[in-house]
Formats: sequence, C-alpha cells, structure tokens
Amino acid sequence: MTKKEATPKKTSSVSKKTTKTTKKKQAQQNADPTQEEITKGIENVLTSLFEMLGKASKWTIIAILAIILLIVGIGYYTLYRVTDASASIEIDQRIGITPTQVKSMKDIGQWEFLSIADEEMIDTTRNGFFTDDQLIRIYYGTLRLGIDMNEVAADWIKKEKDSIVVTLPPIKLLDERFIDEARTKSFFESGKWTDGDRELMYKRAYQRMKDRCMTKENIASAEQNATRQFYQLMRSMGFDQVKVIVNSDGKD
Repeated sequence: MTKKEATPKKTSSVSKKTTKTTKKKQAQQNADPTQEEITKGIENVLTSLFEMLGKASKWTIIAILAIILLIVGIGYYTLYRVTDASASIEIDQRIGITPTQVKSMKDIGQWEFLSIADEEMIDTTRNGFFTDDQLIRIYYGTLRLGIDMNEVAADWIKKEKDSIVVTLPPIKLLDERFIDEARTKSFFESGKWTDGDRELMYKRAYQRMKDRCMTKENIASAEQNATRQFYQLMRSMGFDQVKVIVNSDGKD
C-alpha cells in the first residue's frame, strides 16, 4: 500500500500572522500621530472656521478668531513636544549606558588585577658573653594589586565623540595585612626571645615583601590587566570604541 502524507496547510497561520502584524502597525500609527497628520488636522479645522466667518456677526467673528489662535497655539505646542521627545530618545541612544550599569560597576568595590605570593626568611642574632642567640623565622604572604572602585572620580566614565572613555584610579595594594601569620613558623631558634623581638622581625618581613612585590613592573602588569578587562567589559555592553585610562599615583 502506498502511504499518503498529508501536506499541512500553512496559509491560515501566515494569514493570521500578517493580520496581527498589520493590527500592531495600525495600533502604533494610531497611538503616535505624526507631524504631517497633526498639521493636516489643523488645516481642516481652520478651513471650516474660515467658511463660517462669512455668515457670522462681529462678536462671533472675534470669538472664532480667538478660537483659531488657541488652536494654532495648541498645534505648535504639540508639534514641539513630538519633536522634543524624539530628540531626547536619540540622545539616550547615543549615550547608551544607564546609571544602573555605572552603579553596578562601582558596587564591585575592590577589583584585583594581580596577585603575588611571596615568602621571606628573616633572621636576627643577639651576641652573648659565651654564646650568641639566634632566631630565624619564615613568613608567607600574598599581595593583591588592584583598584578600589569607591575611589573613581565623578566623571570616570563618559562619552567623547564616538568613544567611551573609562578613567580608573591608580593601582594600589588592596590589603595591607597581607602576611599570613598562621603560616609563619620558626626555622631556627636558640636563646630566649620576647614578643617585641618577634614583632620587629614581622615588620622587617612586611617591608621586604612590599619592596619586592610593589615594583614598577608588577604595577604595570596590573594596569595592563585592568585595561584589558575593562575594555572587554565595555565591548560586551555594546560599545565599539573604548578607551581605558589607569591613573598614576605620582610615585616614582
């Protein structure tokens, strides 16, 4: 037996879609009168009024003229509002970024662009009469370089010609307490040492880590990461021309 495959009828669905589309267009046209329609309506009203002038009395003519002036004023006011509204929409489209989007980026707070793990061995010696006391401790820390979005300027993101310009605050150390004291351990210890002695060694390790990691090269690397990430972020928001500037802290 030969099987017959029924061909689905698509004419009715296409017709319904066309009807719906036509109704939507008609609804939009009825909701938003164009300048040409408003002008034509005013001309029709004025034509009818002028035809009445020939048959009216003196006071009726004055009243009609007053009505004409009122209608003309309302017409021009309506045209002005339509033009002004369209201009406002165009400006919003050119800017293309909302206060909500700007706020969401600022709410990120601290933004890390480079993380550096470091360890330092610090030793100290105290000379005695017979023997010398010695203490060697190892310190571990992680230094996080980035920016604080709470420090951006009021105009940190703005439009310049056909580009979006993003100006970021300087790269800085995000957390000053970067030494992990729980991992600090004594490598060698002889003699008696006080908490004050250990505190001095901690400060030496802190400064040595900071000097080793907060270099021009590492700061430049963090700036490059910040530029790249913000560039990709703005591109993902639909901007083609993006310029990212990371301010310098002014230190050599």
